[in-house]
Amino acid sequence: QVQLVESGGGLVQPGGSLRLSCVASGSIISIYTMGWYRRAPGKLRELVATFNSVGITNYADSVKGRFTISRDNAKNTVYLQMNSLKPEDTAVYFCCARVKLAASPNTYDYWGQGTQVTISS
Repeated sequence: QVQLVESGGGLVQPGGSLRLSCVASGSIISIYTMGWYRRAPGKLRELVATFNSVGITNYADSVKGRFTISRDNAKNTVYLQMNSLKPEDTAVYFCCARVKLAASPNTYDYWGQGTQVTISS
């Protein structure tokens, strides 16, 4: 089994910054893509950013230039540095990872429980 645990959410004023972290643990052989999604009130879950196993990143247009995804493979950890935050960034942020497990030829997608980010003055 694999667990993803997010941290770093909270309440911040517009223009402020937050850094989210997500640590993956369990019977992991390797992690391919790690990423962040978010779900705002009344909206569907949407991609924020991803970081694949060869270092290629992908961002939603709405966060380009403000958010930066990074990854520490030795720690099975992915980060999301969020700058110049806007009220419309308010959402529950979820970490995800595509993982290869021990004793299985397949890959599986896992999700964290989510962390609340609120941007308000």
